[in-house]
Amino acid sequence: MCTAVHYTLNGQEFRTKFPTAGACLPVKNRHGGADLLPWGRRKHQLGKLPLGGWARLDAIYGGRWDRWRPIPVKLLVSQFMEVDMEGASHWFDVTPGKWIQGLVARWEQERRIYVVTITPEMEDAAYERWPRILSDSR
Repeated sequence: MCTAVHYTLNGQEFRTKFPTAGACLPVKNRHGGADLLPWGRRKHQLGKLPLGGWARLDAIYGGRWDRWRPIPVKLLVSQFMEVDMEGASHWFDVTPGKWIQGLVARWEQERRIYVVTITPEMEDAAYERWPRILSDSR
């Protein structure tokens, strides 16, 4: 479900995990650079946007995110970490030319980024959810 990421911003490398207070994700902006946005919302954080750091693709298509005025975005990360069904952590590279899809949710002045996730198609998959990875050819 993408619980941590690695990215480079302004020449500096960052690794951040969702549970970390103040965790942010780099979102590609219209000028080709990156803007950092808060990654989801935790129970102790004020706000109206949904708790958690992920948005299931089927829930987006089902309209459950519509009230948050969602905007699809590209997350500029080079690696992500998943935890398998047995609780082991694994890091995966994001292939050059591909990106993880994010969703910017908004409520008044509040804006947060959520990682879009899908259910793996293989019935014996080791992961419950997987980040939606796209490329320019899609």
